[in-house]
Amino acid sequence: QVQLVESGGDLVQAGGSLRLSCTASGIIFGIYHMYWYRQAPGKQRELVALITTGGNPNYADSVKGRFTISRDNAKNTMYLQMNSLKTEDTAVYYCNARRDSGGIYWGQGTQVTVSS
Repeated sequence: QVQLVESGGDLVQAGGSLRLSCTASGIIFGIYHMYWYRQAPGKQRELVALITTGGNPNYADSVKGRFTISRDNAKNTMYLQMNSLKTEDTAVYYCNARRDSGGIYWGQGTQVTVSS
C-alpha cells in the first residue's frame, strides 16, 4: 500500500520559515519524480516545486528564491524549506509522486497558514 505523509505545516507570521516533509512508503522512492502542490481556499491546486529523480529542482515563479525543494532517497523523504513566507503562501500543501512509466500518488496535505 502506497502512502505519502506530509508534515510540518503550521501557523507562522509573515517573514517566517517552515520546513515541510513528505515521507513515502510502499514505493521505490528513488525512481519517482516528486512534487509539491498547494491549494488555497477558492483557488485551483497549483504546482509549487518539483525535484526529479536526478535531484534537479524547478520552482514556480511565485516561490523562486524563497523556497528550496530537496530529497533524501535513503530516508524516502522529500522536503520543502520555505523562507520569507508571505500571507499569499497560505494553503494546504500536498506532495505528489510520479513515475515516467506511470503511477501517480498524492498525500493528504498539510496546512500552512501565514499571518500578517
